[in-house]
Amino acid sequence: MPSIDSKEKTILVAPLDWGLGHATRCIPLISELCHLGCHVLIGAEGQQAALLHQEFPDILILPLQGYRIKYNHGNKGYALKIARQLPRIGRVIRREKEWLKQIVLDYQVDAVISDNRFGLHYPEIPSVIMTHQLHLKSPFSDLIEKNLQKLNYYFLQKFNACWVVDFDGSENLAGDLSHPEVLPAMELQYLGALSRFEFHSGEPLKYDLLVLISGPEPQRSIFEKMILDQIRQPAIKAIIVGGKPESPFDHQITENIRHVNHLDSKELNKVFLQSELIISRSGYTTVMDLIKLRKKAILVPTPGQTEQEYLGNYLMKKKYFLTIKQQGFRLSEALQEADHFKFCLPEVSMEEYHDVLKGFIDQL
Repeated sequence: MPSIDSKEKTILVAPLDWGLGHATRCIPLISELCHLGCHVLIGAEGQQAALLHQEFPDILILPLQGYRIKYNHGNKGYALKIARQLPRIGRVIRREKEWLKQIVLDYQVDAVISDNRFGLHYPEIPSVIMTHQLHLKSPFSDLIEKNLQKLNYYFLQKFNACWVVDFDGSENLAGDLSHPEVLPAMELQYLGALSRFEFHSGEPLKYDLLVLISGPEPQRSIFEKMILDQIRQPAIKAIIVGGKPESPFDHQITENIRHVNHLDSKELNKVFLQSELIISRSGYTTVMDLIKLRKKAILVPTPGQTEQEYLGNYLMKKKYFLTIKQQGFRLSEALQEADHFKFCLPEVSMEEYHDVLKGFIDQL
């Protein structure tokens, strides 16, 4: 066990293992915590641990079992498959509590920041949960949706505070998800949007198209194959990023098309800025990245993921992005549609989280 400076505040940060989005949006928080002089520990496994180790090689990553949610190949029965896994997820949440109890003792943890992991609260120290989903969308009845929200609030209210990853007010990115009619009965702050990237002008365009393949399997691979089967157009200069940090791969498919499994934050930031148009999932972390870098994008929601489907529709209504379903997706038609779509990105500050974090650390 490493020695810890008694003057430093030791903060445990633990993202949910639902794709890479929760891990990537923790990157600016971890960076800011380090800037504030904190000793940071990370709880993660698998892809999330690999990505965060790449970004923070000097930070200790403590093995923490993920929820390991399994998905269908199609959208039929998607929600039912998730529902069937709830008992196992409940067991993982209970194990999280025991894990945290031991980690607090072993590493003298002063506070916990949990990104959507419901079991990481401990009565002896401040525990904050981060989420953009106060309201959970359901493909079933309104009654089930209301009960899901009650269950969500039951878990959220176990924590000392909730940080909502969105902007307060009408110029927000998550709509009803982050601005429900009834808020949980707890200390709540809007954190603003989070992105690991930096915007700067003057980067010359190099690619007509950047395709980001992300999210859980098997839909990640299904979408990747759809893109690879259709992208061999000589007029397009494109780069495809496969979202697999644990499997290094870099292949020049044609003279104009490059396929890589993963780019670190600095490289991906540059590729974003060098690209005229982005195709990606409508995952919330990707949406925040697009807003910060002010990039036009075609969003393709993961089939069956009600959150992504809602976000895609909501953001298209606001004219922020063009949204197209994965079923029947035709790349050439999508690019033509994007040419005629009137994108209208919002002007927002992406630095609100700095003050929230500083206030939190000052109170420890």
